[in-house]
Amino acid sequence: MKKIRKKRKLTEEQKKVLVDRITKARAAKKPAAQLSIHESIRNLPEDDNFSPIKVRDWIKNSKDKLSGMRGWKNSKEKGEKAAYLIEEGYLHNLQAYLRDGVYRDLYYGDERQFKVKYKCTNIAYNKDGTPKRTIGVMYSDIGVYTQEMADEENGSRSVSNKKQVRKNSRAKSKRSSV
Repeated sequence: MKKIRKKRKLTEEQKKVLVDRITKARAAKKPAAQLSIHESIRNLPEDDNFSPIKVRDWIKNSKDKLSGMRGWKNSKEKGEKAAYLIEEGYLHNLQAYLRDGVYRDLYYGDERQFKVKYKCTNIAYNKDGTPKRTIGVMYSDIGVYTQEMADEENGSRSVSNKKQVRKNSRAKSKRSSV
């Protein structure tokens, strides 16, 4: 038989002391949601593109999409399995971003509609002393390096963006059958 415990009777002063103690403990405790976010991104403002609040919304949206695509996981239809795997990878990357503070995906946004832009923090140099640049990357000294800037810089040299066509040597040499 279960023993019934008597309810503890507290005076008003005792209740007040207990309430003060629990409110103090709750104030000192960090929210569980904040503990799961990496410290480098924890205090990003809400209007930042990669703020934890926005990323959580993207995660929720991605989970909803994946639940609707559940049948696509093993689909034989063209593109369905790929779409499922892309969405699953995006969800994994978003969760990893909150965990370790490193954004791993090339796209961001609720529907993956924006492309990540790169920023150069340390400039590398060629042997002749000119800085190495990549088109579309943000540099602290010139801003975003564009194709026009590259054409201007390489104006004296005739640079061709066309791929070289490899000639097949087999096509020319035919074996003679004896």
